[in-house]
Amino acid sequence: MTFQSTSTAPRKILLGVTGGIAAYKAADLVRRLRDGGAEVQVVLTEGAARFVTPLTFQALSGRPVRVGLWDEAGEAAMGHIELARWADLVLVAPASADFLARLAAGLADDLLATTCLATAAPIAVAPAMNQQMWAAAATQANIQTLRQRGVRVLGPGVGSQACGDQGAGRLLEPTDIASLVLAPHIEAGALSGRHVVITAGPTREPIDPVRFLSNRSSGKMGFAVAAAARDAGARVTLVAGPVNLTTPVGVERVNVETAAQMYAAVHSVIGSCDVYIGAAAVADYTPQCCAENKIKKTCDTLDLHLEKSPDILASVAALERRPFVVGFAAETNNVEGHALAKLQRKKLDLIAANEVGAERAFDREDNALLLLWPGGRQELALKSKADLAREFIEFISQRLPVALVGA
Repeated sequence: MTFQSTSTAPRKILLGVTGGIAAYKAADLVRRLRDGGAEVQVVLTEGAARFVTPLTFQALSGRPVRVGLWDEAGEAAMGHIELARWADLVLVAPASADFLARLAAGLADDLLATTCLATAAPIAVAPAMNQQMWAAAATQANIQTLRQRGVRVLGPGVGSQACGDQGAGRLLEPTDIASLVLAPHIEAGALSGRHVVITAGPTREPIDPVRFLSNRSSGKMGFAVAAAARDAGARVTLVAGPVNLTTPVGVERVNVETAAQMYAAVHSVIGSCDVYIGAAAVADYTPQCCAENKIKKTCDTLDLHLEKSPDILASVAALERRPFVVGFAAETNNVEGHALAKLQRKKLDLIAANEVGAERAFDREDNALLLLWPGGRQELALKSKADLAREFIEFISQRLPVALVGA
């Protein structure tokens, strides 16, 4: 079950709705998908039909709703095989813990599960459940199995839940789900089943409780790369320094401040990582110690003693079981020379270099990159960071199989 390579959005979407309080949001999702130009065929589980009636979905979709596997009229007109062949995409939203378990086990005990087994179309699921159910080892194992098979997992979101709990497990909002499945993908699924870890933004190295050393990185390029990797089907973990940016929908975000915190966060998830992209502007040096109280202006000069920060990029590249490692080099002069030296010194698979300064790259909406790898180079012309990120991820996905063979 892998995403088809296509530049167009799916036009025939089979929407599976499973039992849970979030089923009411699926009605709005039908509207959003149809507003985006898609035909929608709804299949309800018996549990879903207890929360929202088939008549509601029929009115919104304009098509008869299927519920039971033993519906003689339905099987005569459009049975599970016809449903499976009809769809460009099978989207299950909400996807309950029970349904995810049945899908991972390959069961065919109701119409929706049977259709998922019978289809050659890509499958996407939007989980919705209690935060403890989502965190349970069994659920996480099922999610990992589905991702390995190419099933796209959308969310879940984090926040308050109907049971009163707080945490991960909320169904993504219908507008976000529709945006994710209707947006054209650059070679959609090129990173399906892969775990991509990306760092973005600056770090802050504390001098005292109110002051810190930092840099001008906005994080926009790294966040754009995270969104592009998600669109290519990857599971994305974004380790972000202090930036004022919205997390791309469907991306897991870990917030950090210092270089040491970013190092620890990266190494906590790197074991399952297939591609590591170090887009963050990590401080090269950090103060040896942080003053307990605010430093007062009592002298004409102030000496700061700095020490090297942990080298996250080099540490990942040095792992025995290493992912495909991509670095960034932001340079003010001799861009290619400095980037090539960094590529070789840190033993990277690929480096993306760009010129920075007062008028370039920082806090802008566009960028250009020079890609260098052992024995090759390619320039990506100036364009919006979103478009550049898509081109960048497409390039990485084309080189990834070669890299894995040699890993």
